Amino acid sequence: MERYIVNGGSPLNGEVEIYGAKNAALALIPAAILTEEPVVINNLPDVSDINVLLEAISQIGAKVERIDRHKVRITGASVTSHQLNYDYISKIRASYYLLGALLGRFHEAEVAMPGGCEIGARPIDQHIKGFEALGAKVQITNRQIYAKADELKGCHIYFDMVTVGATINVMLAAVLAKGNTIIENPAKEPHVVDLANMLNSMGANIRGAGTDVIRIKGVERLHKTEYTVIPDQIEAGTFMLAAAITKGNITVTNVIPKHLESITAKLIDIGCEVEEFDEAVSVRFGEKLLPTQVKTLPYPGYPTDMQPQIAVALALASGISTITESIFENRFVYSKELNKMGARIKVESSNTAIINGVKKLTGAHINAPDLRAGAALVLAALSAEGTSVIDGIEYIQRGYENFEGKLQALGADIIKTEIEED
Repeated sequence: MERYIVNGGSPLNGEVEIYGAKNAALALIPAAILTEEPVVINNLPDVSDINVLLEAISQIGAKVERIDRHKVRITGASVTSHQLNYDYISKIRASYYLLGALLGRFHEAEVAMPGGCEIGARPIDQHIKGFEALGAKVQITNRQIYAKADELKGCHIYFDMVTVGATINVMLAAVLAKGNTIIENPAKEPHVVDLANMLNSMGANIRGAGTDVIRIKGVERLHKTEYTVIPDQIEAGTFMLAAAITKGNITVTNVIPKHLESITAKLIDIGCEVEEFDEAVSVRFGEKLLPTQVKTLPYPGYPTDMQPQIAVALALASGISTITESIFENRFVYSKELNKMGARIKVESSNTAIINGVKKLTGAHINAPDLRAGAALVLAALSAEGTSVIDGIEYIQRGYENFEGKLQALGADIIKTEIEED
């Protein structure tokens, strides 16, 4: 096991290059096995969630070739099984995307119930609704999801709620179904659009991704492609907030500024200076951090994955702020760790936090409860007076490649070390 040791108090300054989006890559990898021909994916982040998923598709027979650290070739011709090993797939939430891909290609799939961070209930009822509308029968037994169809047929689906996972899963299953599929009330996140773009490059016929209605015309087969993953908006947003939290000046490069608009708007609200370029965004700390109100929403609203990071900034703002979490009910578990550092955060019910800003945070021994909260706690430690020890960093490594190295290049005093065993 490893931990971070952080000496805080120094502003972060400089440029940081953003890698490919983890959430997009987790959908593109299952899409690659919808064809027997080789699919090359560029700009793939080298993080544990991605590596677990690549191991999982290898386990069912796919040929996975690492061309370099951020490029992989996947050939699905040798896939021989529709059943995923529990040990691999229970580790990450995106395991369920293999349901849509295997069901779409083989009309049969069996995958373990998904794992990942414990940030709240993430039901799969809308996934099941979509699969059944396409003609599949779905059963859940012993934490295994089993779906089978004699034939998949295009259909009209209206999601009861906006859901990224179900939107992606139904897209994966529907591209090879007979006839036309219409998805109403789909998720509009950039990685949903990225999946549609890659599938279209493979010969699919998808229109409307990123809008209120997605239309899919089923095709008989898909073919090879080479595709580049979009930049990671959450990694970019994390470093943008790092500038605010540490009173620094950071430029994030290799980004799509359009994807960052909700984050940019909140940074301006709290008193930061933000400048956009074609493929970069620069954030400079202003005179002081100002309080604001934040409510997480599906894209293009403020992302739930950026909620812990802005909470750290608001913990240092000059006034009272509120955060309303509308996606995951357990997202505020990090507040206890921040309060150890001197923050004044009170969680009312499970979805609202009242934050009374303080002048400074103080170093402490804290624990990362999940991926995004872990990254936020690192930013808190970098702003704090004194030394912090952060355990549970395996969560952070699920979604941030070389996090400590990028922070060090910006001037952070942070090291990764082994935890000594008793």
